Amino acid sequence: MKSRSVAGIAVKPIIFGGNVFGWTVDEKRSFELLDSFVERGFSMIDTADMYSNWVPGNVGGESEEIIGKWMKARDNRDKVHIISKCGLPMSYGGGLSKKYIKEAVEKSLTRLGTDYLDVYLAHTDDEKVDQLETMQAFNELLESGKVRHIGASNFSRTRLESALTVAHENNLKGFEVFEPCYNLYDREFEEHYRDFCLEKNLSVISYFSLASGFLSGKYRTMDDLNKSQRGASVSKYMNSKGQRILDTLGTISDSTGFSFTQIAISWLLSQKGVSAPIVSATKMEQLNEVLSATDTLLSSVHLQMLSELG
Repeated sequence: MKSRSVAGIAVKPIIFGGNVFGWTVDEKRSFELLDSFVERGFSMIDTADMYSNWVPGNVGGESEEIIGKWMKARDNRDKVHIISKCGLPMSYGGGLSKKYIKEAVEKSLTRLGTDYLDVYLAHTDDEKVDQLETMQAFNELLESGKVRHIGASNFSRTRLESALTVAHENNLKGFEVFEPCYNLYDREFEEHYRDFCLEKNLSVISYFSLASGFLSGKYRTMDDLNKSQRGASVSKYMNSKGQRILDTLGTISDSTGFSFTQIAISWLLSQKGVSAPIVSATKMEQLNEVLSATDTLLSSVHLQMLSELG
C-alpha cells in the first residue's frame, strides 16, 4: 500500500501503538518489535507521557523512555516519526493549561532523548482552561520548533470544532490531527466526526483499532479474558453485537484465508477519512500480521458486509 499523509508527513499507513512498552512488553522485546517495524518501511510511533502509569509500580513515561533508548541505540531519530500526548493525569499535574503543557513537553522530550516531536496531541479535553490559552500554548511549541504538528484526542465534536474556531479567529495554527477510538465495533467516528474531519482536512489516526484485541478473534468467551493483561478492557465487547462482528469476520476469513486482524485493519484502511490506524503488538508474529494488513485487499462485497455491522 502506498504511503499516506499524517499532517503532511508521508508514512506507510500503520502506526505502532507504544502503550504496550513497559507494560505487556519489556525493553528487550520492545527493541525487537521496533526494529522489525522500521525494517519493513514503517516509521510512525504513537506514545504518551502517561503510558503506562496504570501498571502497579509504574509512574508514567515508561513507554517514552523505552522509545528514547531505542532511538539512541539505533541512532535513527531522523528515520522515525514520534507522536506523543499530554493532558491526562501525571504525578506532576495534568490538564491543558499553558504552564502545564510547556512542562509536560519538556519531560517528554527528555524521556525520548530528542529535541522535537513530530506530532504532539492534547490527550484529552480540559474544559477548565480557556481554549485560547491551550491553542496559544501549542502554537508556542510550534514556533519554538519543539513540536512540528499538533492535534487532539478524545475531544467531543463540539469541543474539537470550537478549538479550531478559536485558533482561526486568533490567527493561530489549528489542530492538524485527530485521534479517535474507531474500529468495527466502535463507530461513533462515522456519525459525529468523519464529515467534519474531511471538511477541515484533519488527519485521522484511530486508536483501539482492534478493540483492545477483541477483533483479532482471541477472545470468544468470558473465560478467554484471562488470556492477557488487556482482557479486562475487552469485556464490554462480549455481547450480541460483538458476536455478530466475530461471526462475520469468521465468514470472510474462511472465504479469503485472511486472518481476523488483517480483515479488521484492512476495513479501517478502506474507510474514508482515515489516514492510518494505530495498532500495538506484543509478539513478532502479531506485528507481522498487523503490517501485512496494508497488503490485504478485501472485495467490495466483504467491505460492505463489515460496514453494515455498524
